[in-house]
Amino acid sequence: MQKVLIANRGEIAVRIIRACHDMGIETVAVYSQADAEALHVLHADEAICIGEAPSSKSYLKIPNILSACEITGADAIHPGYGFLSENANFASICESCGLNFIGPSPSAISLLGDKSKAKATAKSAGCPVIPGSEGVVSDLKEGLSEAKRLGYPIFIKAVAGGGGKGIRIAHDENEFIKFFPAARAEAEASFSNPEVYLEKMIMNPRHIEVQVLGDKHGNYIHLGERDCTIQRRRQKLIEESPSPVLSPKLRLKIGQAAVNVVKKAKYFSAGTVEFLLDSQHNFYFMEVNTRIQVEHTVTEELTGIDLVREQLRIAMGQKLSRTQREVEFKGHIIQFRINAENPAQNFSPSPGRLEYYLPPGGPHVRVDSACYSGYNIPPNYDSMIAKLIVKGKDRHEAIAIGERALREFHIGGVYSTIPFHLYMLQDDNFLKSNYDLTYIDKLIDEGCLFQRES
Repeated sequence: MQKVLIANRGEIAVRIIRACHDMGIETVAVYSQADAEALHVLHADEAICIGEAPSSKSYLKIPNILSACEITGADAIHPGYGFLSENANFASICESCGLNFIGPSPSAISLLGDKSKAKATAKSAGCPVIPGSEGVVSDLKEGLSEAKRLGYPIFIKAVAGGGGKGIRIAHDENEFIKFFPAARAEAEASFSNPEVYLEKMIMNPRHIEVQVLGDKHGNYIHLGERDCTIQRRRQKLIEESPSPVLSPKLRLKIGQAAVNVVKKAKYFSAGTVEFLLDSQHNFYFMEVNTRIQVEHTVTEELTGIDLVREQLRIAMGQKLSRTQREVEFKGHIIQFRINAENPAQNFSPSPGRLEYYLPPGGPHVRVDSACYSGYNIPPNYDSMIAKLIVKGKDRHEAIAIGERALREFHIGGVYSTIPFHLYMLQDDNFLKSNYDLTYIDKLIDEGCLFQRES
């Protein structure tokens, strides 16, 4: 592997470029017309414009990306997250063109990207799964029969879903009749696949995910869990590790379950196995994300392992740099997503020019970003400004460092989620870890505006 093209943008593109440069690998950035002045363009060894601002005309345009590889002589592609990162067809095309796709095999992406097949794989690996339909539900009549068997409330989920899209919750038969076609329509619009399946709704759950690594030699390890329960409309806002609610025994059990799932799927590269944890601390397999995650930084700070570097090494056919026994977990890590959104206006998007951008520093503070003073945040893509990651010897210290760092983080010209994070660090339920996946949405419904002074 001599030259890697990064088929992405923003902070993850910058992150990948840095890992490549650390390993002496040349880099190629691709960018849309809206990203001509983006940081990943400045950091890469070469950069090529691949289309207009809409992602459908640039970052999702496979022929344009492949042409950029041909022009620059890139021999590998890193897809980052989002866009084409979990597109099995793209991975297959890369392989057929002689390009090293830095991620799992097309067959593994296809298997685990199909939620019903992924669930069957987890079940065959002995992992607890959420009660639900046996595969795809073909029509409303079958859906009503399955829903009656499982009992309400019921999740209607897109088979090819992700990012919280293609999901509806039916609390009774009337809602099911209404939401079933809506879920199929959204699935078709979002993923070009209308198929859905059903799952029993786990009440008051927490969202726990486990980072895994697998190589092409059959070696697998897990790198601990991340608690991603603080979400708004299924969009993660705060992630931390270790989870404040897992016992050491349960931590070992859920970590091994994650390894068993990816081993069964013959998976290699970095991946994340996601679980729901109910109020009795029973965990259930939810899905596998076959890519690097936004919150991979939490695991990096917890273990000291560079996950993007591991992806590159695995793609080159090398073995994992650690065995399970060699993985060490140190301290407590919290990540805050700083998005260009206005928390006081239901997190409405706030694109625009950053009049100033002054990130925090000091001990145990990391900021991953592609922004700078004067940068214009385009309205076409994800609204992330930065990821703030802090580390403490325990959760109490990590929260204190997080509050200090958030107060040092000065952003002008656009709204940001910093007031929300400062609010949460004073919230009694957050401090006591007394919350579930519905907590933030309930606060919003109650009229909480997250306007604490910073």
